[in-house]
Order: sequence, then C-alpha cells, then structure tokens
Amino acid sequence: MEITLPRPDDFHLHLRDGAAMADVVAHSARQFARAVVMPNLKPPVRTVAEALAYRKRILAALPGGVDFTPLMTLYLTESTAPGEIERAADEVAMIGVKLYPAGATTNADSGVADLRRVRPVLEAMQAHDLPLLVHGEVTDPDVDIFDREAVFVDRVLDPLRRDFPALRIVLEHVTTRHAVEYVRASDGHLAATITPQHLLYNRNALFAGGLRPHYYCLPVLKLESDRQALLEAATGGDERFFLGTDSAPHARGAKETACGCAGIFSAHAALELYAEAFEQAGALDRLGEFAGRRGAAFYGLPENSGTVRLLKADWQVPASYPFGKGELVPLRDRESVGWKLAPESL
Repeated sequence: MEITLPRPDDFHLHLRDGAAMADVVAHSARQFARAVVMPNLKPPVRTVAEALAYRKRILAALPGGVDFTPLMTLYLTESTAPGEIERAADEVAMIGVKLYPAGATTNADSGVADLRRVRPVLEAMQAHDLPLLVHGEVTDPDVDIFDREAVFVDRVLDPLRRDFPALRIVLEHVTTRHAVEYVRASDGHLAATITPQHLLYNRNALFAGGLRPHYYCLPVLKLESDRQALLEAATGGDERFFLGTDSAPHARGAKETACGCAGIFSAHAALELYAEAFEQAGALDRLGEFAGRRGAAFYGLPENSGTVRLLKADWQVPASYPFGKGELVPLRDRESVGWKLAPESL
C-alpha cells in the first residue's frame, strides 16, 4: 500500500541555531517544501534584519541539492515598533509575527505581558495584512495547566479578534475541543495548526510506565475527547485547520532533568506520523489537503510543485539523533512507525 501527496509544508517549526540547527534542519527539508520558522532563539529574532540573517544560516546548513524554503517570523515584544512591521510586510521572506504570552513556553521570557502595549503594532499588522501567530495559553498561575488554552481563547483571543477583525490569526498547535469549536465558529481570518503528537496521543502518554519527559510539550497533551476533536478537525472539511508540527528539539539533558524543557521533536518522522493518525481515522485520502494545500491557501502562498510518496512499511525510530554537542530523543524513540517516506522523496 502507498499514497502520493502534494509536497507538503510545515507551518510551525523550531530549528534552533548553530550546530544544533545544522543537525535537525535536514529532517524537515527531506519532506517539506517550506516551513514557518519560529523566532524564539536566545536572544529572540526581533527585527527583519535578524530574521534574514537567521534565514541565511538555515539555508547554509542545508544538505547540497535540497530544495527547502524557510518562511521567517518576528518575535513580538512590548518594544516592537510599527515600522518593523512595515519592513516585514515588504520582505517576501517574512510570513508573520509570533505572539508568546510572557513566560508561556520555551524562550518566552521576552514575550508580551499586556496586549494593550502592542496595540500600535497589531494595528500595523492588520493594515499590512501580516498574520499574527499565537501561542494560545494564559500564564495565570491560578489557571489549571490543562485549562490554559481554553481560558486564553475566551479571555484573550476573542477580545483580540473583536478589536482587530481584519487581522489574520493562526492559533498555533491547537489542543482542545473548546478551541476547535471556537475556530469553526469564527470567520475566515482565524485558522489553527495541529501537531502530530496531539493527533496521536492524549495526556496518559505523559505517565505511561512512569513520568515520560519526551512527551512533555506546551500546550500539554489533553483528554482523549480533545484528541478526537482534533482528529475530526484535521480530517474534516474545514480548510482552516492545517499541518504545523511544532517540532521542538532539545538536548537529552534539557529534557531528562528536574525541570525539563517543553517540546517534542517530531521532524524525523513528521509526515509518517500524520499518516498514522489519518489512517486510524479512516481518512488517508484527506491527508494531502491537510498537509499540502490548506496552509498555503490561508497564507496566500502558491501550492508546491512535485509530490512525495509514502509507503505502508514499518521502521524503527532510532534511540537518538545528533544535536550539536549532544543528542536529542525523538518522538517514538526505539519504537516503530507504520509509514515510511519513499526513497525518491529523500
């Protein structure tokens, strides 16, 4: 058994920088034509000049002959100037601006604590039609971690959309039925990305046989009913739900520690893992739309030329991959994946 898909895009990807980035970028480039690259480096990517310099480093790290286009983002801070938005809108390599609520996830310390302080920037984004990519969680310590996304939708996202009705927004790595239903009820200016881990696992995976740090990401895995809602959204007909892996590599030591980092590395088998989820839902015929067309349409990008082929074949994921001076543990390490990218696609 095999399936042929339009060459897909990854609309949410973390690549890090330096030698670590050089070790992971080829995993994404072997299967995706383009990727929206997150700006939460240390220090963050705050200006167009920094984003373009980062893009050059990514391109320089690609294996020879690989066709892969990084789509760059700015890290929104309370000191971002509207003029920077104008520069980003004029630069073809720039795709959007990322909103991290301050302290919400990895390298989010420079994020926004009060949206009122970035209203001029949001107005400029709306005027220049530059999308806002949102990490959708509140950071209020009184809110249960499993409720942070739903509270964000009600407390932050809904008022934001009322204030800026023409602003295109992507609710990244959506995880709950509540958020899915909110996107479905909204107009075409709001979309959402869905990760492979949130399609395949519920929060039990965090505790299967003990505490499993390599299944820890933010937003965290949720209830089985939430996972089913995500599957329904991904495999359904609403074009505003599309592929975004949120593949987020961390060194083994940064995960297996008393205060481990949030993030799951899935780029080694991303498309194959999505194929597993769609097969389980009896919807393999819809994977190409989810992976290769919907996101491009929302962002106003042309569809990619070419195809990739997936074979129904088991293969075992390695225990680790190189990551700079160390190693990282991938999703499904030492276990099998039921689909494999065909050799001519590599």
